[in-house]
Amino acid sequence: MTTTRIETLRAEEGELVFPAFGLTEVWRLGARIVERAMQAGFKITVDIRKPGAILFRAALPGSTPDQQFWVDGKSATALRLERSTAVLEAEFGEMGFDPASIGWLPREQYVLGGGSVPIRVSGVGVVAVATVSGLASDEDHDLVTECLRELLAEETTR
Repeated sequence: MTTTRIETLRAEEGELVFPAFGLTEVWRLGARIVERAMQAGFKITVDIRKPGAILFRAALPGSTPDQQFWVDGKSATALRLERSTAVLEAEFGEMGFDPASIGWLPREQYVLGGGSVPIRVSGVGVVAVATVSGLASDEDHDLVTECLRELLAEETTR
């Protein structure tokens, strides 16, 4: 992973901040990701959650039960650290550090693979995470962030 990619991922965290994000926005984001994935023929699972509650879930045709493990692990990581799993994967990779090796972020519960992105609200912080599993890590991440970016653009022009 290049430093440029890490810088891009870090910048996204500061850019993707919503003025508000409620259940209507959850539905709009989830439906947007599903629609984009269906058009592309992606066999993915989509999940939007906050601690203790799944707000949106869709398993598209061809997705597998294993993707549930990845969704749960990526979501747990992003919720715990309030960072995208792509930036965490890149930063830990650059350091050559595996947090599971010292018992921090055990593999049974946490996953460091791109595809889970915190949803931030200005003045509030992280209110949920949006997660995709089924593509390569970077593609999972990019699908979520592209849809977040589009939704944010619509929200700020209303």
